[in-house]
Amino acid sequence: MRIYSAGSWSKLSLFVALCVVGITAATPVQAQRSVWQRGATLLKVYDGAAGEGPAWHPKIGLVASHGSVYLMRAGEAPQIYKKDLGTNGLMWDADGRLWCCQPSKNRVIRFETDGTETVVTDKFENAPYNQPNDITIDAAGRIYFSDPKYGPYENLPQQDEKGPVEGVYRVDIDGTVTRVITHEVDRPNGVLITRDQKYLYVAGNNNSVKGGERKLFRFSVMDCCGTVLLETKKVVYDWGSSRGPDGMAEDVKGNIYVAGGLNRDDVAVEDNSQKGGIYVFTPTGKLIDFVAVQLDEVTNCAFGGKDLKTLYITAGGTLFSMQTKNRGVITAGH
Repeated sequence: MRIYSAGSWSKLSLFVALCVVGITAATPVQAQRSVWQRGATLLKVYDGAAGEGPAWHPKIGLVASHGSVYLMRAGEAPQIYKKDLGTNGLMWDADGRLWCCQPSKNRVIRFETDGTETVVTDKFENAPYNQPNDITIDAAGRIYFSDPKYGPYENLPQQDEKGPVEGVYRVDIDGTVTRVITHEVDRPNGVLITRDQKYLYVAGNNNSVKGGERKLFRFSVMDCCGTVLLETKKVVYDWGSSRGPDGMAEDVKGNIYVAGGLNRDDVAVEDNSQKGGIYVFTPTGKLIDFVAVQLDEVTNCAFGGKDLKTLYITAGGTLFSMQTKNRGVITAGH
């Protein structure tokens, strides 16, 4: 048990206050239960080749998206793993296949273990997707992916009677595609199914509209069939007028690590009241830790390394790492 001095209690009180109003400092929060290893500092691993992704495979290593998919191994320069794909979110499954959101071609693809490419889905109800962005896989092998639209907003392919749809979709093992979130989240970005299969986290990040939604949501999920229970929608955290949440990861304790925030002060529709970095939440939704990443924009994170205690972070096309106390959760190798 950790014993706190009177000064420590004052710092703890300050931390609790910060949790209520939001983090505004550019330095890491001194949390009551820090998730970072003692003395850990944010390290720059590679300059470039890491705009998004990233995804760890215990035998292959770390891959990340930056135009091409790059393979990154300690002590080596990044190598092109899959050339000129225009991918975003990446994830390895337990069978060693690499799943990719490919917004450049409005689809989700998969690379089999022999290297062949499979188009998983490129249409829903006979219309192309917008820009598949991020992906997560549950224990049964079902995938969920987000489909926002960043950039020009005219002529979105996905529409319903209410207008444009930026949704979240589930692909079952037999290839059936179901839209599980339609208008419940304003521009979904990062998605994550928790290790216990109980929840789907969705990052609502409408960062191109002043006053747009910048919130992290949680939905309950039925383990039997992957059905998302929309009535259970819960706001975990609100980034307010700053840049909202993006990609995320989970550790074995159920803590959720979320890329978000902004450092620049010259953006027309956002501000830097919530600094760029990794925000860490308990399974109950309490903000307990933060590490600042000074390079905009902080886009995603994933666990890796031999002991799964390295959190890899992509920001501004650069790969960073931070050592954690708890092992991370990955699908590959489970």
